[in-house]
Amino acid sequence: MSGSSKVLFGFHAVGVRLKVAPASVIEIYVDASRRDARMKQFLARAQEAGARVIEADGLRLTRLAGSAGHQGVAARVQELERSRSLDDLLDGLQAPPLLLVLDGVTDPHNLGACLRVADGAGAHAVIAPKDHAAGINATVAKVASGAAETVPYFMVTNLARTLGELKERGIWVTGTAGEAQKTLYEADFASPAALVLGAEGAGLRQLTRRSCDELVRIPMRGAVESLNVSVASGICLYEALRQRGG
Repeated sequence: MSGSSKVLFGFHAVGVRLKVAPASVIEIYVDASRRDARMKQFLARAQEAGARVIEADGLRLTRLAGSAGHQGVAARVQELERSRSLDDLLDGLQAPPLLLVLDGVTDPHNLGACLRVADGAGAHAVIAPKDHAAGINATVAKVASGAAETVPYFMVTNLARTLGELKERGIWVTGTAGEAQKTLYEADFASPAALVLGAEGAGLRQLTRRSCDELVRIPMRGAVESLNVSVASGICLYEALRQRGG
């Protein structure tokens, strides 16, 4: 366990940390005025985990969380040890890798939703370029509903180089583009796979696009031309999960 700490807020984000690493929870602040069933259930879980619970008012919680969307719950927690590098993670995998690569997703709400989808579909990691991505902050963790704790998120210096290194490992790199001839459902994701998605509207950058082994599109039957990146990520990852017998 590292010595640095951070703040998580919201029932899901704090609840997942209590579930996966209760010893890392330093203290939990709860809204003293909230006494509904959800809060009672949460407090019972916190007590069971042996966490220190401190009553606070809404203003203190908002200040601590940096957001009014705390739901009456915030926690100061120790940072968890992560795989030091993408290589370490890939070297330790037993199953064929399934990776989500995000190119140009700078909105923390979108990143949080992508992490949540990645967790649900069993993706092994999410990868993004340092200079064209959102980092993990309290808002991301809240939207991710705990997935920011469970899904490794690697920010790399050079995305094109990283994609090249994935290909050297035998991981097939599939990008999404609206003009691609092949549809998502014609691609093979049962083998080691990295799915690359760009931000809604902008799509993949040219260098990222050229670094992919192939491009596929999500069939669109209506009037809109693109989907939110977290929705598109969910469609792609769950197709991969389906192909893998999940």
